[in-house]
Amino acid sequence: MLDSIKKSAEYIQSVTNNFQPEIGITLGSGLGSFVEAMEVEHTVEYKDIPHFFPPSVEGHSGQIVFGKVGNKKVAALKGRVHFYEGHTPQEVVHPTRVLKFLGINTLVLTNASGGIADGMQAGDFMIIKDHLNLTGQNPLIGPNIAELGPRFPDMSEAYNKDLREKLNQIFKSKNLNVFEGVYCGVLGPSYETPAEIQMLKTLGGGAVGMSTVLEAIAAKHMGLKLAGLSCITNLAAGISDVALSHDDVKDVAQKVERNFSEILTEFIEKI
Repeated sequence: MLDSIKKSAEYIQSVTNNFQPEIGITLGSGLGSFVEAMEVEHTVEYKDIPHFFPPSVEGHSGQIVFGKVGNKKVAALKGRVHFYEGHTPQEVVHPTRVLKFLGINTLVLTNASGGIADGMQAGDFMIIKDHLNLTGQNPLIGPNIAELGPRFPDMSEAYNKDLREKLNQIFKSKNLNVFEGVYCGVLGPSYETPAEIQMLKTLGGGAVGMSTVLEAIAAKHMGLKLAGLSCITNLAAGISDVALSHDDVKDVAQKVERNFSEILTEFIEKI
């Protein structure tokens, strides 16, 4: 595993003139247009990188975009692979680990998710303050690799408090509606039933999606500062009478992409 991470990083360094990002960003479904706000220097296709897998889900283009946001060097993953696509947990978090080996110290995970908390509407945002890993999986299963991190990483503050506060301040300054809550990471690929959503709400969930939690565990294992931001693209099953579809998820993400890009750009400049 360590060898494959190093080989991916070495290839990327060879085609980007050893570009060393400070901040990594994973862009969820329909949110890839953020890269238009970057001063792009290099774009690398997942399919060209050893040990990377191109995403199979629409809305995830499968590129790493390197460049600057203000004076910060950034690497943005345009799309991710998911466990439900048939990948192992280690393959899901491989890009996250490679970003660490490229030099990042901070990771921003974004996603499109279903809203659970009272008062949420499609187009709102939720700053992730914690998560529930309900996938039944963990990328750290198996022998621990000391070069990545400790056997038992602390998850008591998975999402950095200072970064959450910075995000909150930006939303307030723009008078945009934002929640702060618990992200429920489920396996998918089927959407949840109304009964499952009521269970998640009872457990304290604020939003639900099929990504993020495995990447967050891998990030904390490696000692990265972590922030998480969910775009609420729909209300979860049973909260709204509308049937759920991935097309609707992409449509809502595209409608709020301007706000999303502005918030993320300002956030990165303030990290």
